[in-house]
Amino acid sequence: MLSLLFGICMILVFGKLLIFGIKAAWGISKLILTIVLLPISLILLVVGGLMSLAFPILIIVGIISLFSSRA
Repeated sequence: MLSLLFGICMILVFGKLLIFGIKAAWGISKLILTIVLLPISLILLVVGGLMSLAFPILIIVGIISLFSSRA
């Protein structure tokens, strides 16, 4: 009976840690995408001569960030 209680508590604790880890990984991946990957990809598009593609992407991302800012 005590081992069953221990097993249930262990599943609850490690389940919460798993959920926390998934949320942390999702937050870190969003941060890396918006801070590192998006500007680098836009710079590479401009350097590669695809200004006609990079400028509309920049405008769309700017409008989305303007309306979805969390202050």
